This record gives sequence, C-alpha cells and structure tokens, in this order.
Amino acid sequence: MSFDGLFTKAMTLELKDKVMNGRINKIHQPYKNEIMLIIRANGKNHKLLLSAHPSYSRVQLTKEDYENPSVPPMFCMLLRKHLEGYIIEDIKQSGLDRMIIFEVKGRNEIGDISYKQLIIEVMGRHSNIILIDKERNMILDSIKHISPSMNTHRTVLPGHEYILPPQQDKRNPIEASEEDVLRALDFNSGKLDKQIVQAFSGISPLFAKEVLHRAGLGKQTAVAHSFLGLISLARENRISPTLTLGEKESFYWFDIEHEEGEKLSFPSLSELLDRFFYQKAARDRVKQQGNDLERFIRNERDKNVNKIEKLKQTLEDARQADRFQLLGELLTSNLYAVDRGMNEISVMNYYDEDGGSITIPLNPQKSPSENAQHYFSRYQKAKNAFEVVREQIEKAEEEIVYLEQLMQQLDTASTKDVEEIREELEEEGYLRARKQSKKKKMNVKPVLESYTSSDGTQILVGKNNKQNDYLTNKAASKDDIWLHTKDIPGSHVVIKSSDPTDRTIKEAANIAAYFSKARESGSVPVDFTIVRQVKKPKGAKPGFVIYDGQQTVYVTPDLDLVRSLKN
Repeated sequence: MSFDGLFTKAMTLELKDKVMNGRINKIHQPYKNEIMLIIRANGKNHKLLLSAHPSYSRVQLTKEDYENPSVPPMFCMLLRKHLEGYIIEDIKQSGLDRMIIFEVKGRNEIGDISYKQLIIEVMGRHSNIILIDKERNMILDSIKHISPSMNTHRTVLPGHEYILPPQQDKRNPIEASEEDVLRALDFNSGKLDKQIVQAFSGISPLFAKEVLHRAGLGKQTAVAHSFLGLISLARENRISPTLTLGEKESFYWFDIEHEEGEKLSFPSLSELLDRFFYQKAARDRVKQQGNDLERFIRNERDKNVNKIEKLKQTLEDARQADRFQLLGELLTSNLYAVDRGMNEISVMNYYDEDGGSITIPLNPQKSPSENAQHYFSRYQKAKNAFEVVREQIEKAEEEIVYLEQLMQQLDTASTKDVEEIREELEEEGYLRARKQSKKKKMNVKPVLESYTSSDGTQILVGKNNKQNDYLTNKAASKDDIWLHTKDIPGSHVVIKSSDPTDRTIKEAANIAAYFSKARESGSVPVDFTIVRQVKKPKGAKPGFVIYDGQQTVYVTPDLDLVRSLKN
C-alpha cells in the first residue's frame, strides 16, 4: 500500500510541524471507524483525521467537512473525557511501522497531571485507534475490540495491557549501507522487489518496484545505489507528494516514475490525501447505507425494461388489427367453402385491385363461423389495446428515466442524501413508510451544496430530487441561470446571477457534468437557460422539468476544478 512505513515517517514529521504542542479542543466521531480532533496550534485550528477504515485507513490533517451524528458514540465520549483540553507533547512513530503515537498531557477530573497515549495503527483491515493510560500502560478503550479468540498474540480490550503488534525483525533501511543491501538480496533468486519488501522494514511493494525501475538493467550495485538514493530522500525528509492519475490512481510521498499517467504535485501529504480520498470513503459508506436502495431501484428499472419488451410485442399485434378485420370479412364471405377440420383456406381477396388470393389460417377445432368470429374478436381487442399499450409504454419509459436518475443520484450522494432519496421513494409509494418517517418534518429545507466561481458568483447544486425541486422552484430567482446535462440524468445547477460571465457558465457546466451520469465522459453537453424558462409539468415525478430557450456548452468533468470551487 502507499501508506507504508516511510510514508508514515513523513506524515509524522508533517504533523509535528503543524500540531505539536497544540491543544485538543474538540473531538468528534463522524463515522464508525473515524475520529476527528480539532486542535488549536500555531494560532489556528487544525482538523486531524484518524481513520481505522479497513480500506482507507490513514492519519492526516484535512480541510474536508464531515457530518457528525446527533448522539456521539461511546468511544467518542470516552476520548472527550480523557483528551479534551490536553496538550500534544510529542508525535512519534514506532520504528518504521505504520503506527503514529500521540503523547498527550493534561489534568484529569480531580485535577492531577495525567499522561495518555493515543495510538493509531494504520494496518488495513487490522487498523485501530487505541487510547492508553501511559503510566499503567493500560488500554482505556479502542475503536475496535480484539478478543483473545481473534488474536492470540495480544488482546485489545479495556483494562488490558497494551502490547505492540508482532515485530517482523527486518533491517532498518534508514541505517542501511550499500553492503547491507547487497547482503540482504539474492540476485540469483529473482523477484527482487519482493526480497526488498521482506528484508527491510517500512517498505511497500510500490517503493520496491520504483527501486528496480530506477536501477534499470544495471549491475547489482545499481540496485543498491537506487535503493540508497531513494532512502536518502526519506532520511533527509525531501518530500514531494505526488498523485498519479493513470488507469488506477496512486499516491506516494515522492514521484513514482514507473507509474504512468498525469502527475499532480501537492504542497503537503495531507492535501495529497484529501485529493486522493475525496469522496472515496464517503462513497464506501453510502454504498453500505444505500445498498438496499440501489438493489431495489435497479430491480424496479429492470422490471420496466422487461415490461416494455412485452408491451412492444402487444403493440406489434395491435398494429395487425386491420389485417384481422380483413381476414374476418373474407372468411365470412366464404363460409360456404369452409369445413370444420380445415387448417387453412385460400380465397379471393376482393379488396386487392389485382384480384390476388390470400391464405387464411384456421383452427380445425372451431366451426367456420367461430373462426370468423375469432378474427373479429382479435381485431376489436387489438384496436382497443393500441392506445392503451402506447400509454403504458410511455409510462414505463418515464419510470425508467426516473429510476436511472435516482441511480445516478446514489452514485454522488452523501449519507444525508441517501436518507432523502429513501424518503422520496416512501412518499412516491415505492417503499413502505417507516414508523419514524411518518412524522412530517415541518419547515425543513433541503441543504444545497454551494460553490463559488472564479469571479465570486455563487453556484448552487441539487444532489437529489428533493434538493432539485427546492433549488429550481423555490431557492432560485426567475432570472438566475439554470443548467442541466443534455438528455443525461444529473443534478440541477443554478448560477445566482442573471448575467454571469462565460467563465462562470463553463465552471457551472463542469459542476453539472460532474454530478451527472456522464462524470467519467469527455465533452459532455450541458444545457443552460434562465430559470423562468424551466417548468415542472403537473403530476410529474420529483426532479422532472421541461425547459426551452436553452443554449448548449460542452465540457469535460474535472474533479480538481469542482473541488477548488466548493465552499
């Protein structure tokens, strides 16, 4: 992984520079495996994110906003009791392990000086956040509890002694010499990158592959020189945080040259992580929270697709109404020539100017008159069904558009947006209303995402149909500019100006394209018009509007631009 021991070393130094000797003023636990510390240091507040997420574990300063639960979890309450008002005396790493230890000092509830340790173990699915009473080396609590049955080496439960994770007895690369590197590697066995990882602590496969890439096809000494050259960057703290946008995004504390793609540089590791993890962890949480909704919406959409296929076949039968009438009339005129048991009969088609004949299929089980009546019945049924089936097809197509819109909204939803989508499905009768949702929330306005264009103009975005309806029909002025991707499910976007600059329109269009089904596409068409030209038809589904007088611009969604404009 990218967050290896060397990355942890660099992050530890960055945190020391930013929040050392700072006071922990507030503590939040926005999500199950994540803690947010608000630290006052160097004259300003810093938001320190500690994440034990199984896929996105990390420690970093962040500028992103996180929604806090109305009732804080028990672990959060315990951290507040033991750490709020405490001073961070030291921030250190345990060897070159992916562990950062915060040494804190403060006064307990009876006024005595107390020393605590907050330990963050960044180890993938085994990540944890542990609070230690330093004087007794006793675990006060942890964000994840590990019982003896889960781990025989150590128990992570309140009241137990804190034991470090198992040591791997690897060499320290910071102290390694060229001779140490050559002695550690067997150049005849191959798979040198794996040997480097197994021989030295704090090193990831990403770093090891970069060593071999920079060494090229040189001799053994070239590998050692490449290794020591990169290690010197860590030893001297020469950090150049870089994000690579290739087939798969990757990041590291320096530029990984063997990874191909667009390179983005950042002034700090924390800003790099903010960019890389932007919405990733949120998407994972939303996927878990809205998994049942996504499955339900997808099933409803598939039902309507199958329904349309069947209706189209019925419509095709309905289009043959005139033929059924013709066959019935010709058969009635020739009943004298039909005997029970016949499978078909050829008769003169007196409606044909050329006087040709036509073959009429018959049911041998029916009498001649019953066969004729059967064709007249099919004619009447097809004639009556034609308009009904067309209406049903149109309704099913509208349902598909609506459901695809909801699927797109789930792709970009926050946890709060998911609840609003769930409420909408309950109100529309798709889902049975939950008991707690029967109480109507009075005067609760949807919260819109706000952006500011380069010239200072406000841009508002609806992330779901409730927000879209509120934005377009209530929050926007009649002369504001309204935008939406052309014929593509997406968000409503409003520029709070009647005469925005071309640049602002382009930026708002980029936001509209990003929050649409075409966010991964290039050259996305986005329509824009004034709000007074946007109408909601009577009885239309939530979020559905029609508009005219539009112009169209083409943009390629740019995540970095969207992030830079967000308030």
